[in-house]
Amino acid sequence: RFRIYADCTKGEIPLSNPYQEDQKMPKKVLVIGSSLREKSNSEALADAFAAGAQSAGNHVKRVSLNGKTIAFCRGCLACLNTHVCVIRDDAVAIAEQMRQADVIAFASPIYYYEMSGQMKTLLDRANPLYSSDYAFRDIYMLTTAAEDGSTVPERAVNGLTGWIDCFEKARLAGTVFAGGVDGPGDITGHPALKTAYEMGCQV
Repeated sequence: RFRIYADCTKGEIPLSNPYQEDQKMPKKVLVIGSSLREKSNSEALADAFAAGAQSAGNHVKRVSLNGKTIAFCRGCLACLNTHVCVIRDDAVAIAEQMRQADVIAFASPIYYYEMSGQMKTLLDRANPLYSSDYAFRDIYMLTTAAEDGSTVPERAVNGLTGWIDCFEKARLAGTVFAGGVDGPGDITGHPALKTAYEMGCQV
């Protein structure tokens, strides 16, 4: 689907690609999509990022929250001692995948100028990672919205940055926003797909 873009491993991407320049070891890249809609625009953006990261030789895992059971955090803080949530649902396995990943990319539609509720709930449920020996360093944010404008995703990005700030070894490494996409599949042909792919190449 995304093979129209340059192959990261064949020198067709500018030399800003750190995998190309430094011959780094493959990274574990986790791409999490939070949209629950079929033919989701933000999921397409996540797929493009994942395709780029895989093309660069990384080990990529795609996770969708669609169909997952993720309850609200109860605030009991037991996880700070046990390193695992007391609520046994799909969030437990996803949090463990987050802990093991070197790179995490979150994809979300913009709802009321914020990230989706599903994504925020997952971040809350990832609290066991706070006191763990987490591997992730670089975090990416991929967003889509019906409204087009550079400021549209700011609150969502700030929300993710608040989560990242609690992990001193992690940083926000990049963002991609596709505006002007409303209906399912509207993102087809949008230049943000290529941007996401190329950003994936550079993880």
